[in-house]
Amino acid sequence: MKKMICCVLAACAAGLSLAALCGCAKESARNQYVINAEYLPEEKLLTAEMSVTVPNLTDNAFEELKFQLYPNAYREGAKYAPVSELYAPAAYYAGKSYGSIGISRVDGAASYEICGEDENILSAKLLSPLYPDEEVTLHLEFSVTLAQINHRLGIGEHTVNLANFYPVLCTYGTNGFTEYVYSSNGDPFVSECADYEVTLTVPESYTAAYGGAGERVAENGKAAYHVIAENVRDVAFVLGEEFHTAKAESGGCEIEYFYFGDEDPQAAISAAKESLEYFSETFGKYPYPRYTVVRTDFPYGGMEYPMLSMISADLRADDLTPVIVHETAHQWWYSLVGSNQFEHAWQDEGLAEYSTALFLEAHPAYGINYRDFIATAEKSYRAFFSVYSQVHGEADTSMDRPLTSFRGEYEYRNIAYDKGVILFDKVRSVIGEKRLISALKRYCDKYAYRLASPQDMIACFPGAGTEALFRSFTEGRCVI
Repeated sequence: MKKMICCVLAACAAGLSLAALCGCAKESARNQYVINAEYLPEEKLLTAEMSVTVPNLTDNAFEELKFQLYPNAYREGAKYAPVSELYAPAAYYAGKSYGSIGISRVDGAASYEICGEDENILSAKLLSPLYPDEEVTLHLEFSVTLAQINHRLGIGEHTVNLANFYPVLCTYGTNGFTEYVYSSNGDPFVSECADYEVTLTVPESYTAAYGGAGERVAENGKAAYHVIAENVRDVAFVLGEEFHTAKAESGGCEIEYFYFGDEDPQAAISAAKESLEYFSETFGKYPYPRYTVVRTDFPYGGMEYPMLSMISADLRADDLTPVIVHETAHQWWYSLVGSNQFEHAWQDEGLAEYSTALFLEAHPAYGINYRDFIATAEKSYRAFFSVYSQVHGEADTSMDRPLTSFRGEYEYRNIAYDKGVILFDKVRSVIGEKRLISALKRYCDKYAYRLASPQDMIACFPGAGTEALFRSFTEGRCVI
């Protein structure tokens, strides 16, 4: 796709498959999303058409399909706002601003409605029941009004973040399609792996960073990015007019760092490359053809998406490496091995943070000692426990609970991250480093491209007392 947009169509007509572009082999049936979108900066708007093909892989017939509408969390009056009052001043850099998603058409359905606890669900009644082993395709038209906000979705001070911007099929459980509200704590996203083909058109002055394999075609003042991402949980883009890039390569995987205002980009690209290589060797080979790290407007340290890590532009230089390593670890613990981040945030966040400690232990040149890393987590957690016990009369130290049950980022951070780090360090002290690494390899291999429960993960660890140790932490019974 070097010269004209029509090259994309010609390539497809010539038989260029999703698998060929992505470098991944086609496997079992998955949801398939084809999205054509355009960003209109003057209108602060993203317009889109989407076709989604859904195979019924369950034993039940579907009368309806339900989709998460994450952009509605940004609307005025939302019950569950995307950012807390604590972080609102940093996020809303130009004062309060709002966004939303509007669905204008759903073809292939008998009817549709916006519902859910917080207008967070699109329910599409099907024309006829979808029986097991059958599939249905819906065609949607929608538009996303973008808030001026430094966040996952919105127009930031320097960049435009387009993440979680489209209707995504709810996961299916024992009680049917599972609905999740937004949460300013953690990452309220739970999704199965799917195949994506996205064409995003932007003004030619913008450069797009994205998760996937793609090409850019510029014509008539616009640039079209055609992106393929197969067997991933979602897709995301970051747009910028100030980007510079640094590149590296590892084992056939292209690594690219998009940045602005970074005086030492080599430090970032080195951390991305070395952590990708370490985790590939330690947990299992990175399965995708590209990995992108992008510096962007974001109120927290970073945010993970398949093949794409967002890194906050406000990070101090000393924090850059640990954040990049943590987000890279999420390429295994979230992107590859999925879990219910809404109900069990520690399962991926605690493990990603502990994986960061393992990387730093293996790379002393970064100057962060493993034992000091664990001690910092313990000190932070004990301070949290002391403060909450005094202020609230008690501290809820249970780990298996929904994001909306946390009182704020401070409690969430200490439970999901710090207590998670302490948990895995205690497991290591009981079973030893080699058996811990073997267990994590087993976990990765067994649950790649799937959603694993906490019990699924715990069962990968050896030792008669290991499960009891996990339970004492997750149920809040242990004393640290």
